Amino acid sequence: MLRLPPLAAVRAFEAAARHASFSRAGEELCVSPGAVGHQVRQLEDWLGVMLFARGPRSVALTEAGRRYFGEVRELLQELERASLALKDHGASDEVTVTAMPSFVTRWLMPRLGSFREQHPAVEVRLLASVPPVDFAAERVDVAIRLGTGPYAGLEAAPLLRETYWPVCSPAMARRLRAPRDLLAQTLLHDEHEPRIPEQVDWPRWFAAQEAAHKAARQVAHPPAALRQGLRFSHSYLTLDAAAAGQGVAVASDVLAADAVRQGLLAVAPGTGVRGPYRYWLLTTRAAAARPQVGAFCDWLRAQARAFARTGRALAT
Repeated sequence: MLRLPPLAAVRAFEAAARHASFSRAGEELCVSPGAVGHQVRQLEDWLGVMLFARGPRSVALTEAGRRYFGEVRELLQELERASLALKDHGASDEVTVTAMPSFVTRWLMPRLGSFREQHPAVEVRLLASVPPVDFAAERVDVAIRLGTGPYAGLEAAPLLRETYWPVCSPAMARRLRAPRDLLAQTLLHDEHEPRIPEQVDWPRWFAAQEAAHKAARQVAHPPAALRQGLRFSHSYLTLDAAAAGQGVAVASDVLAADAVRQGLLAVAPGTGVRGPYRYWLLTTRAAAARPQVGAFCDWLRAQARAFARTGRALAT
């Protein structure tokens, strides 16, 4: 038999510790401050440890209380995630997926039809978002994010690596012969979503061309011109501008490859530069146990493998 403290008392303690107030905890739990204090005292008696130092008008966690709060909060959050996943298990065929906007529009959306063909009974709810995901609060099953990992508390699998190439309209590409020719064009810039340190931009791309080919020495120390041009909040907007002939973009092959194959974009002179990050497939253990989520994750990994084999090469 598990030796557990009174769970109602644990819940009261977590709320009181989070709010640093018995009154606000009582408001959340719909009980009086005295009832919260009674439950906290019951938990302290069970543990044999004082969790709060009580003053005339305030309470504060003791050192033992702070340690216990950190562990209890994590366990209650995991209980919440597991309970919500089980509540939905079998009752819903919906899978909620969140990914960065440009990844959604340029990579995931064009492929999503094949998942629907393979799993017509599974409903996909697709959210384009950038901030870190609160899986329980946002009721998210699967997240795709760009980063380095690890992702504590989540099931995480690497999905795709990026290589950055210069791309532009096919008509513009026919006028370009060498990387230095790009300097005569309008340079298109991403304000990366989110802004990620050390992501490949024009100065880094030109520096890599100098290091690899000893060409265009005038850009070994990038001039201010490499920071000028048009700027866009999302990569998909930058690629749209490049396809429209408004300039040259340095773009991830993950986001640009489909448009290159379709003839909407062309690769300008230069070599690819490996990006410092990769796309990750993230989910919780409870969500991954749902057959619908497992089917989506399996499909997504298969699509990523197929893209890595045949879809990503942009070499001129």
